[in-house]
Amino acid sequence: MKKLILLLSILFISVNTIAQENQFTNEIKAFRKQDSIQKPNDGMLLFIGSSSFRLWKDVKSDFNNQNIVNRAFGGATLLDLIYFQNDVVLKYKPKKIFIYCGENDIASSEKVTPKMVFKRYKTFYKTLRKQFPETPIIFVSLKPAISRWHMKDRMMATNKLISQFMKNKKNATFVNIWDDMLENGEPRKDIYIQDNLHMNAKGYAIWVEKMKDLVNN
Repeated sequence: MKKLILLLSILFISVNTIAQENQFTNEIKAFRKQDSIQKPNDGMLLFIGSSSFRLWKDVKSDFNNQNIVNRAFGGATLLDLIYFQNDVVLKYKPKKIFIYCGENDIASSEKVTPKMVFKRYKTFYKTLRKQFPETPIIFVSLKPAISRWHMKDRMMATNKLISQFMKNKKNATFVNIWDDMLENGEPRKDIYIQDNLHMNAKGYAIWVEKMKDLVNN
């Protein structure tokens, strides 16, 4: 029986690994190709995480900073960041690391609790700290997307856990963008594109205001 459970566990891990590789193959290959042509200079500002960063096409001009390198990939969870950490962060020498991730963890299943997401983040944070002991790490809070508003309690709880964790860490900052994206206690309707999940320029303008000092100082 124990052997059967072990075999099933190995099979599950293998299937999950293949699924991760297949889902993000093209984006990760694109990062590798970009680096093979011209690897980013040391001391850049590294943005990693999921699609809210990946789709930020004007991030350099929004901050008037050409030193930003975006290695976010769409649909990523914290588990995916951990899995692809060598491709998206560990091989670089960034001045600062900005993270937007965790929203897709919550959205992936109702069974994923804030404590589970927090545990994933702590695992990733420890890896980063081992590789980059003094590099500032900035975590941008989960956002209040209209299409995911029914998940707000779990997202707010996740933000609280990570915020409290970051307060006690050196060179670590938690950026609360949640509150500024609300109006009368609900998500602003003018800052999202048609899918009610991803942001338009007005939405990103809120992030710029909250992050500009961290990016440019």
